[in-house]
Amino acid sequence: MADTNRFHPAVIVNSIKNFIPITLEMENSKYGAWSELFKIHCRAFNVIDHIIPPTTTETESSTTTQTTPPTGSTNTTPPPTESWSRLDDIVLRRIYSTILGDLIHTILAPDSTALQAWN
Repeated sequence: MADTNRFHPAVIVNSIKNFIPITLEMENSKYGAWSELFKIHCRAFNVIDHIIPPTTTETESSTTTQTTPPTGSTNTTPPPTESWSRLDDIVLRRIYSTILGDLIHTILAPDSTALQAWN
């Protein structure tokens, strides 16, 4: 029987503050620590490809199950699907919830993706 009723690991996280206790600010230079904790969190919850797209080599050698397979070209995001978009919104919301207001206003844009906010 297929695992169609399983939740993606990223969906079960209640509070990102438990995993990333640093709040990124414009005036404070904690970016290195914040970004490393954020990448660790994304790898642990299998959503790292939302902020660091896989390269063609990584895609071909990957043996992990992904929500949506990458397009195959280097550094591009997979075509949006409902589950991909939902996970991307979860990652985007986590980025927004770990940075302060002044910084949010510099990256907040309509219909942006987690990758756009990360970059």
